[in-house]
Amino acid sequence: MKQLSSLLLLLTMTLFSAHSFSADDIVDDYAYFAFEPDITTNYLTNGKDLGFIRLTMEVQVRNADDLAIVEHHAPLLRAAMVEILGEQPEERIKSMAGKMEIRDLCFEALNQLLKEETGKKLIVRLLFTKYLYQ
Repeated sequence: MKQLSSLLLLLTMTLFSAHSFSADDIVDDYAYFAFEPDITTNYLTNGKDLGFIRLTMEVQVRNADDLAIVEHHAPLLRAAMVEILGEQPEERIKSMAGKMEIRDLCFEALNQLLKEETGKKLIVRLLFTKYLYQ
C-alpha cells in the first residue's frame, strides 16, 4: 500500500511538473549585480553638518547578457547613485517611506541611463541590502 501511494505521488508530480515550452514562452534567467564596494556619500541635513549614508545595492536583470552590460556601465551607474543620494534631504534619508522613494528614484534614473547608453531598460528590480545613515 505504501509503495502504491509513493508511485501515485510520483506520477502526479511528474504530470503536474511537465511543461512544454513553445517559442512564444519567455523564460527569464534572472541574475543579480552587486555594486562593490558599498556606496558611501554625504547628504543634506537641517543644520550645518553633513549627514553620512552607506548602502549596499544590488540590481536584478533578466539574463547573463544584461548582467554583462550592467557590469560594463557600473561606474556610470555608481556615479548617478552617489549624486542622487547626495541631493536627498535628511527627512527622506531617515524615513522608511523616504527610503522607498529614493529606491524608486534610483531605479528610474539607472534604467534611464541604461536606456540612453544601450537603447533599453535592463534593470528589473533594485534592492538596498544594507542601508545605514548617521
